[in-house]
Amino acid sequence: MHKQEAAYIQQHLANERTYLAWVRTALAMKGIGFLVAALEYAVQSGEASVRLPAVVISAGAFSAGMVVLLIGTILYFRNRRSINASSYQSAAASILISTVLITILLVSVFFYTWTLSL
Repeated sequence: MHKQEAAYIQQHLANERTYLAWVRTALAMKGIGFLVAALEYAVQSGEASVRLPAVVISAGAFSAGMVVLLIGTILYFRNRRSINASSYQSAAASILISTVLITILLVSVFFYTWTLSL
């Protein structure tokens, strides 16, 4: 461990915990995509045809999860550098992007499940 990093152990540990929260969020988003695909399969009773909305939501959830994971990874390394340089900046843009992706995903899943009940 670098001497400079040892001076900021608590901040680095908090940065790692935050990164793990980004990873959990990304995994949850991907899980939603798998859930929609499984739900579509169950509703179709094993038919070979799958409706386009399920495919789009599943692919979108996986892609959004990958974007959130990428954002979390970039922020981890950026925060690591800024902690050592004592020049931390908040991640407002990254939070906004993630919020928009999660909102789009959840609204899509809501409307998808709503159409299944019709």
